[in-house]
Amino acid sequence: MAITANEEEKRCYTVKEIHGISRPTVYELLKINDFRWIQIGTKYRISKKSFDGWLDKL
Repeated sequence: MAITANEEEKRCYTVKEIHGISRPTVYELLKINDFRWIQIGTKYRISKKSFDGWLDKL
């Protein structure tokens, strides 16, 4: 799959954009704090760089 310019510039993911991991599991991972994220109101934004680095270590 080719990476578009938009995806390359993206700096964060939403919970919905974390594919391959169920939403409840993503919320559990947020509680563990293995990667950087912020909460804006009721929405979560997950650092792309931090999450990708965490995923590469698995």
